[in-house]
Amino acid sequence: MSTDTLQGLVAGFDDEALGSQASFRAALHALSHPGQPVAMDAASGLPVAGQPAAARLLLALLDADCALWLSPTLSASPSAAWLRFHTGVRLVNDPAQAQFAWVGAGDACPPLAAFNAGTDADPEASTTLVLDVPGWQAGEGWRLSGPGIRGERQLAVQGLPADFAAQWAENHAAFPRGVDAYLASADALVGLPRTTRITDTVEA
Repeated sequence: MSTDTLQGLVAGFDDEALGSQASFRAALHALSHPGQPVAMDAASGLPVAGQPAAARLLLALLDADCALWLSPTLSASPSAAWLRFHTGVRLVNDPAQAQFAWVGAGDACPPLAAFNAGTDADPEASTTLVLDVPGWQAGEGWRLSGPGIRGERQLAVQGLPADFAAQWAENHAAFPRGVDAYLASADALVGLPRTTRITDTVEA
């Protein structure tokens, strides 16, 4: 990483310990309550590219033992250098080798099957996918059910592939294998653990 690149990097969390802890708690809460937006507002410097909530999440979760795949827009942006500098993460070109993957808004998301689904013996080896989206709203679109959801939760999400719900059905059916996902807006996260069932009411 060149000196010019280092000089152009913005800071990480304003308070590294508190910021990381707050973001980690938000991440756990989001996965424990699928489909429920969770605020992600830990103070931090942020790179130009990518949703701020996604950047804060990965700043808290990544370390030097992690492998990260970035979609083309993010890979070519200062966000890649920012994450490498602050976390020591290793960048990979193959989604199947990634423990974490970040897909920027407007970039095509590889098929979920292209990521590491883990194994029956080691399901935690799977990829955690972070998807930038413009936003979401409660209402007709998806019906979510499964652990962490009382009855059903409805959510309409913008900016995902048209066949995402169908891909997710296959991902869900592979349990205990499968990816977990976070949807990231500017200031909030929605968690989608592999245990969550998505029914697309638009297609139903």
